[in-house]
Amino acid sequence: MHATLPSAKALVPFVSVENMMRLVHHVGIEPFLKQLSDYIEQDFRRWESFDKTPRLASHSRDGVIELMPTSDGTNYSFKYVNGHPKNTRNGFQTVAAFGLLADVLNGYPILLTEMTLLTALRTAATSAMAARHLAPRNATTMALIGNGAQAEFQALAMKAVVGINHVRLYDIDPAATAKAARNLEGKGLQVTSCRTADAAIEGSQIITTCTADKQNAQILTDNLVGSGVHINAIGGDCPGKTELHPDILLRADTYVEYPPQTRIEGEIQQMSEDFPVTELWKVIAGLDSGRRDDRQITLFDSVGFAIEDFSALRYVRDKLSGTPFSQELDIVADPDDPRDLFGMLERAR
Repeated sequence: MHATLPSAKALVPFVSVENMMRLVHHVGIEPFLKQLSDYIEQDFRRWESFDKTPRLASHSRDGVIELMPTSDGTNYSFKYVNGHPKNTRNGFQTVAAFGLLADVLNGYPILLTEMTLLTALRTAATSAMAARHLAPRNATTMALIGNGAQAEFQALAMKAVVGINHVRLYDIDPAATAKAARNLEGKGLQVTSCRTADAAIEGSQIITTCTADKQNAQILTDNLVGSGVHINAIGGDCPGKTELHPDILLRADTYVEYPPQTRIEGEIQQMSEDFPVTELWKVIAGLDSGRRDDRQITLFDSVGFAIEDFSALRYVRDKLSGTPFSQELDIVADPDDPRDLFGMLERAR
């Protein structure tokens, strides 16, 4: 077989897990989260320019595999992602993902990257971006209920974007809480490990729930939630999976990403089809109100949406410029004559 070197058109930058970690440390994790939240906010401000569709989900008894596509007319992106809550019992991640960014002009991919780490980073950046608009002013303390793979990212994003300085941890598995507390040592946060959800919520202005069980659960009950707090509910992300008692939703003003998706997958799947919600992009664009007073309970019913992944891919592509944190993969066939793909194959003998 004759060796043929791929042309520049055939090569696509690829960011491996190793290089993603190097990029994050090159930028710094808190600056990375802060800058990423700004990119997400920029794209929320131009929400109407994007194609929007609920993610394409293939559900099984053990979890879900999803594709999340969108386009702003200039670039197209998609993410492949799974959600398998029992995976950790067998040494696998609950979530694994990769994503692609392409040029709409010619359809060619311009970035391929791991998105297991990047999804954790963009989920935390989105939470903090929402809290910047919905949480009480000068919030200093957050309760973090569910201390799995997402926990530390959430805490550091809230620190970098909102300015919290104290995180109160609780998980039904004490080992998860110990892990999160250990990882957050030396990160500029006061960390309190709690034995109950009630204790974690005490004195917290922001309450984040990020549990993984695929079931209708009530991680927070109505009696635990006082006035004036912001609830960041990110664990419920598929049909049949919730974290909040419905009475909480009746007292809160609920903000969502994309209602057709959230009504299927979010906390509001428990409510009637006409349950009132506000689209978060309208708050960010100044078209609707966010937090109005000190007694209001705000709820960000977050399930994750493709535009956030688009923002993350756009951010990573920009940050890669001038760095060694990618490698070029020969992905796209590029014959000398675009009409002679077979000839290219034959000449490779």
